[in-house]
Amino acid sequence: MRELPRQLTEDELAELFEKDTELVRRLARIDHPLERAAEVVATLTEEEKLEALAAHPAIGQRSGLSARSRAEQGQDDDPAVLAELSELNRAYEERFGFRFVVFVNRRPRREIVPILRARLERTREEELDRALHELVAIARDRWQRG
Repeated sequence: MRELPRQLTEDELAELFEKDTELVRRLARIDHPLERAAEVVATLTEEEKLEALAAHPAIGQRSGLSARSRAEQGQDDDPAVLAELSELNRAYEERFGFRFVVFVNRRPRREIVPILRARLERTREEELDRALHELVAIARDRWQRG
């Protein structure tokens, strides 16, 4: 496990967060970006928060994944699980207006289904905060694992 870095380039951060976004650009300008990410997220506009979440792939997505996301999402390709995740992702995005993001932490996709169901019961504000927290946790884990 690597320690969290003092500085990271925009390219390094874009890889950790899946894409170059306003969040990535702001983090690249400060010391200890992964430690201070929650502080930076709090300064983003709603549009910038949604941009950061949209950069991350949907759980269960089968195409267009980065190698890192593909490995993190595991090999659980049960068609019933994938269909359920697809439907739940659609319901989530319809309800909240942004992508469901969860720190999978190498769990099989079938273990994410009940988490997604539970998070559908939350308020939009709670869920936006949770999704951004999860996004930062994913980036930190990616850095630490190398």
